[in-house]
Amino acid sequence: MLTKNQKFGSDSEKIAAAYLKKKGYEILCLNYRNKIGEIDIIAKHGETLVFVEVKARRSKKFGNPKYAVNQKKMKKLSMVALLYLKETGQTNKKARFDVVSVISGKNGKNEMEIVKN
Repeated sequence: MLTKNQKFGSDSEKIAAAYLKKKGYEILCLNYRNKIGEIDIIAKHGETLVFVEVKARRSKKFGNPKYAVNQKKMKKLSMVALLYLKETGQTNKKARFDVVSVISGKNGKNEMEIVKN
């Protein structure tokens, strides 16, 4: 059984995936895991593989969630993505990292932003 915060995170990832689809992304995988770590969403945008980190907050009280992706997190995501590319034989593919920021509104409307690269 998921905790309240885990459910919020899982729901936010699903909302982000739906938002990305509307923006023309093809969702390939949700919650990809390997021995190094996890990537929330792996998608294709045009000919580019996109590794997406989803950051969500219930309010802006602590700032925009996109700023929670720091250098340490970016380095870990890079290592997870590189292993994914090797495992799937796609090391020659064009790839990038995006962050999707989700701020849940009290009225049920979410504020969404994609930060590319």
